[in-house]
Amino acid sequence: MKPTMYGTERPMTANRLLLQLLRRVDILFFVMIIMWKLAWFNRTLAIPNMSTVPSDRLVALGAILIVGAWTLWLSQRWRTFMLMLLNIVLTLIIFSDLVYYRYFQDFITVPVLLQATQVSSLGDSIASLIHVTDITLFIDWLVLIPLSIYVFRTERRAARQLHLAAPTVRNSHSRWKRTISVAATLACGAFLIAAPIQQATSTWAKGILVGNWWNPAIYNVTGLLGFHGYDIYRYAQDNLFGGATLAVDEEQQIREWLDKHRPQLQGPPAAFGKYKDSNVIVLQAEAFENFVIGQKVNGQEITPNLNALAKESMYFNRFFHQTAQGRTSDADFTVHASLHPLPTGSVFIRYPDHAYDMLPLLLKQQGYATGAYHAYDASFWNRYIMYGNMGYDQFMSKNDYKMDEPLGWSLGDRSFFRQSVERMAQGNQPFYSYLVGLTSHHPYNLPQEAQKLNVAPHDGTMFGDYLQSIHYVDAAVGEMIKDLKQRGLWDKTIFVFYGDHDNSILETEPLAQLLQKDISKLDMIEMKGQVPLLIHLPDGANAGTYDRVSGQLDIAPTLLHWLGIDTSDKTMMGTNLLNDDNRLVVQRNGSATDGKVFYVPSADGLFENGTCYKYDTRQPIAVAQCKPQADEAKRRLQVSDLIITRNAIQTMRESK
Repeated sequence: MKPTMYGTERPMTANRLLLQLLRRVDILFFVMIIMWKLAWFNRTLAIPNMSTVPSDRLVALGAILIVGAWTLWLSQRWRTFMLMLLNIVLTLIIFSDLVYYRYFQDFITVPVLLQATQVSSLGDSIASLIHVTDITLFIDWLVLIPLSIYVFRTERRAARQLHLAAPTVRNSHSRWKRTISVAATLACGAFLIAAPIQQATSTWAKGILVGNWWNPAIYNVTGLLGFHGYDIYRYAQDNLFGGATLAVDEEQQIREWLDKHRPQLQGPPAAFGKYKDSNVIVLQAEAFENFVIGQKVNGQEITPNLNALAKESMYFNRFFHQTAQGRTSDADFTVHASLHPLPTGSVFIRYPDHAYDMLPLLLKQQGYATGAYHAYDASFWNRYIMYGNMGYDQFMSKNDYKMDEPLGWSLGDRSFFRQSVERMAQGNQPFYSYLVGLTSHHPYNLPQEAQKLNVAPHDGTMFGDYLQSIHYVDAAVGEMIKDLKQRGLWDKTIFVFYGDHDNSILETEPLAQLLQKDISKLDMIEMKGQVPLLIHLPDGANAGTYDRVSGQLDIAPTLLHWLGIDTSDKTMMGTNLLNDDNRLVVQRNGSATDGKVFYVPSADGLFENGTCYKYDTRQPIAVAQCKPQADEAKRRLQVSDLIITRNAIQTMRESK
């Protein structure tokens, strides 16, 4: 027997054969397993219009090689061990993205990670998004983790037996060999990524990495690991390397768009200042979709109080939420700033210290007492910081409420509304009060005693639970209105009720059963995009149903017009709700509608692969007929992003 670096050579055994095999193929196993997991992830998402071409696999392979290349420099025992850890980390990233996508239809980004405490508060919502089949991602761990630990221990024992005769020369040679292997693997990985992406971004995906695209569209080009790499680069560029400075041409682009848009902020001259010094109460209802208004289940009205309110208020039945990843905080931002949310993360967390023409701040400057009410942690969505900058005099959060009706996430909306009205009634008038309800939050689990509807055949389903929670919120709103009337506030107040975003329930079958009709693609797009907006004016004027497209950005300029506050010098992107002409509602993913056509972009971001629906037929038409709407949508999102990320309002004020 001759000496070797592993001691005296011994007869080949099954264990030694296994070790020899693993030394040669551990990196290959790693690449194959992660490739399979990424392919499974892509199939599970099944994003419509997502490109599936051979180059996708090349990009994925290149990303895996880059991620794992550094392990080739390590010794055998450490390489196997680190590949196991990499497998665990990448699997958890894939799994996290999968669960996140099921709720947000988007991927986790650096700004989202910076607000990770928000995600940890989702609790039951996250649990309900995990499917049994997701265990597929973790099956390989049952074999690879114990096997990697076995290899690590065995190799460590072998190293201890290593002779000291000639290791120096061999180790020096080994280091050069490993360094070359790492460099070659990195170069190969970079080429496998760069070539397909270069081809895509110079042809069908031109401009996708520089425009304001939906993140899944970027994923369609870069793959999941490439997307996260690009996201890190994008975040560093915007926040660490001077990307936040407003360039001269960017300022000109913003000013030109705002100057052209400014007349749309104005309403009819007769309405200007008509409700000057009125109180304003804005109630944001969680996950409250519009289809429930006026609807019955088993002969029972789902929203009897809101149905009654709609008859004596302005009811906008084609009102769209315009939120993105920030969800509830995005609705808060879009309503008060009349700007679009960011494509990734929440403005509340990413740019809370930038300047905005916020509704409560503008009202505070006019002598209003301003208050925000939310029976949850003050730190959630960074509200305790953002609300001060938005101009609120007071912020009543969870610790300020008596928890006499614990329900769902926090305090039940009945008690929340009652205690909030008590506080605002004790303060000065006129006041601006903004309330954020919670009881209808995903996953909509109410205790049996709070469930008052017969929702058969949807008992025990998330859809049935959703209807129960909506019915509860409706009853709470009814009690709140009675309370305001008894306190003599109702006839002195502009009361606004709207939903913040969709309910994340994507099944069409329960909707078809409830509405007793087939649900077309356009129907579903509308129902996921539309939330109710009801505005009751102090004298009950203008009551009726307004069959015009509108969105959350439109609320602030409309309220300011009624209150007699000039918006001609304000940086807002909404359209006064009283204007019926030249309306366009833009959503964060680039969807846009003027009430006649509805453009829905494709996941690959290519205009011609999008879909254009005609409202009167509710059928797809030639996509070219939606080109003006799609172009303007992209332009608006670009302008809004520049205003937010470059702190353009502050810069433009200083340059005057």
